[in-house]
Amino acid sequence: MVVSMARIRGFFAVILLGLTVAGCGYNTIPTLEEQAKAKWSDVQNNYQRRADLIPNLVSTVQGYAKQEREVLTSVIEARAKATSVKIDASQLTDPEKVKQFQDAQNQLSGALGRLIAVSENYPDLKSNQNFLALQSQLEGTENRIAVARRDYIESVRAYNNRAQDVSRRALGIDVLPLQQADGGVCRKHGLGQAAASKVLARSA
Repeated sequence: MVVSMARIRGFFAVILLGLTVAGCGYNTIPTLEEQAKAKWSDVQNNYQRRADLIPNLVSTVQGYAKQEREVLTSVIEARAKATSVKIDASQLTDPEKVKQFQDAQNQLSGALGRLIAVSENYPDLKSNQNFLALQSQLEGTENRIAVARRDYIESVRAYNNRAQDVSRRALGIDVLPLQQADGGVCRKHGLGQAAASKVLARSA
């Protein structure tokens, strides 16, 4: 009889735990996690799009400003580092991995900003149609990065808010690190500044 009562108590305890977890919204956590990971893929894709523009941009600037070797080299090296630092969805719970990735991208943003600033000293370069086209594509890509980062931050915030309850403590759910949006080249160096500022303001 004692054993039977213990089994009954255990049975009801399992049911109660299930109801509690369901009531806390645990069932939505996997969906929110997948949404956050999908948004991270968008972030990576847009950073890759930016990286793909850089060789042509550097080549165009080099044709008019060969003496700016230090600036050009810094862009090439920063691009190499940014494209070598990889982070997949399974590593998003590792703050150090996320920081390494973001630091590399920020370094590239800074190098690109200096390259754009240097172009102001070369009127012929500024009027070059290929340079203008690349500059426009870079502006559009930076804005896409800002939007993708905003969407990722919002999806992570939704996931973390749901996970920050008793179900996370009881079931060991990981919390995703939240990135700080910085506007990249757009906000720092005037490319699409108004659009980027509007996007970033919405993510605050």
